[in-house]
Amino acid sequence: MTAALVAGLLAGYGIAMPVGAVATYLVALTARTALKIGACAALGVATADGVYALIAEAGGSALARTIQPVLLPLRWASALVLVALAVRSGVTAVRKYRRRHAPAPGDEGVPVSAARAYLGLCGITLMNPLTVVYFVALVLGGRAASAPSHFEQAVFVLAAFAASASWQLLLAGGGALLGRALTGARGQLTTALASSLLITVLAWRLLASSA
Repeated sequence: MTAALVAGLLAGYGIAMPVGAVATYLVALTARTALKIGACAALGVATADGVYALIAEAGGSALARTIQPVLLPLRWASALVLVALAVRSGVTAVRKYRRRHAPAPGDEGVPVSAARAYLGLCGITLMNPLTVVYFVALVLGGRAASAPSHFEQAVFVLAAFAASASWQLLLAGGGALLGRALTGARGQLTTALASSLLITVLAWRLLASSA
């Protein structure tokens, strides 16, 4: 059980810690909304990681062969969704900045709910095929001659989820601190546009790596 726990924690942190487009969007989302929204979004990312850890444990090598033909379409879909989020984030920031100078009564925009943040980030992460490839490689590479018990598999999956959740919540907390530090309208606009640009660049790199 201890080996499964350690393996799950290492796997969860290994997939969560590299800061990519999703992590950047998570920090930016928390900075412009609230810690509650960011925390729900963070748990959405961790849920997707946990689901893929479960699928990898259950499917193993058969899953790796199954997803191979759709790796490229999934990567394109993931990149396009990230670009769309970057554009939406930038447009929203510009509109919010303009409303500061010319407020329109009753026009507050559509608020981001905790449920929408959770489902949105979970969906984006689920569209990343590299996550399941990563977990399949770890599971197959670390599997002993004897198959692990169902209990050990459950420990691995829960540990991977817990590790991912702790890191994503740390990022969300950083976003909340960033939001409190940049209270000025111009500062919020600048960071939102910079975040949108960075997300777009990361999405482009994702596509370039699949070419």
